[in-house]
Amino acid sequence: MPVLQVFDPPMCCSTGVCGPSVDPVLPRFAADLEWLRTQGVQVERCNLAQSPEVVARTGVVLKLLQDSPDTALPAIMVDGGLVHHGSYPERAALAAWAGLPEPAPVRRGLPIVAAVAPGSGCCS
Repeated sequence: MPVLQVFDPPMCCSTGVCGPSVDPVLPRFAADLEWLRTQGVQVERCNLAQSPEVVARTGVVLKLLQDSPDTALPAIMVDGGLVHHGSYPERAALAAWAGLPEPAPVRRGLPIVAAVAPGSGCCS
C-alpha cells in the first residue's frame, strides 16, 4: 500500500478540529483519512506549527511554501510525489491516489427521510 502524507497549515492541534469555530472541512477530512487507514493505507500527517522540521526536510513542500506561501498548504504527497495542494481533497480523490476503488458515497449531515404515503405512517 502507498504512503500518503498530509502537510497541514499551522493549526492549534494535529487535526484543527478544536476551538470555538471549526472549519467543517477539517472533521470531514479527518474522517476520510481514518477511512484510508482502515483500507490499509499508511497515513502520515504533519502540522507546520507543530513539526516545522519535517516540512524543512521535505523539499517539494518547502519549495511550495517558498513559491506560494499563502496557497501551498495543505499539500498531499503519495509515495514521495506531490499530488495536490491548496485545499483538502474529497475522499474519492484520496482513494484514487491510494490506488483504491472508488468509495461508496458518504452520507454527511442530517439523514435523508423518505416520503411516507398519507395514512401509512405511525401517526395516522
